[in-house]
Amino acid sequence: MKHRTGVIIGLLVLVAVAGSAFYLFADYNSTGIIIKTNGTEVSVQSSSWFPVPKAMLGEMRTKALADVQDADSSLGSIQTDMQSIASKYNFTVQVTVNSQFGENQLPLPATVRGTSMVPTLQDGQDIVVLKTSDFKVGDLVVARHPEYNLIVKRVAEINGSQVYLKSDNRQVEILGNQIRTINGVQQVVTIEKTPLDTWLPKTNVIGVVKIY
Repeated sequence: MKHRTGVIIGLLVLVAVAGSAFYLFADYNSTGIIIKTNGTEVSVQSSSWFPVPKAMLGEMRTKALADVQDADSSLGSIQTDMQSIASKYNFTVQVTVNSQFGENQLPLPATVRGTSMVPTLQDGQDIVVLKTSDFKVGDLVVARHPEYNLIVKRVAEINGSQVYLKSDNRQVEILGNQIRTINGVQQVVTIEKTPLDTWLPKTNVIGVVKIY
């Protein structure tokens, strides 16, 4: 009886070991990829117990940094890019992004150009944006503008699918005088630069300025 019990236990152990070995072998080329970033730096780590090609992780790191600093990237596009790289090494990956804003929250570093947001933001000041479509009146946001590319403004009003963005700097800048002919008469015209206030589609807003 004891001998039979020992045989049964031995068989169960072999089955368990074989099952574990099969499971580990099946998952050998599958790993979790954790991207850690603050917007300006990126590290890429594998959660696998098995060795992962260093070349794959290096390629992922380079691409992830470029993606994070791309205003048009998203969590989905970064995950797709990492999976595309992994496939070249016969790997499948599950990608998680960790930033100062939390899990799967993307930061975007940017630099202010111009004085339209003085005194809140200064020309040349570095900022960090949280990519999100969740914003409210009063927030500082970065948005795509059809003429000026990326702009940073304050949300003044939200109306349906449109958002009204305003400059904090309300001063009118005098650029100089020009002589123009108006109705056949030459006149001196003062050229002014007024603050940029604009209506844009809400979908043009990239995210909310969190660090400045």
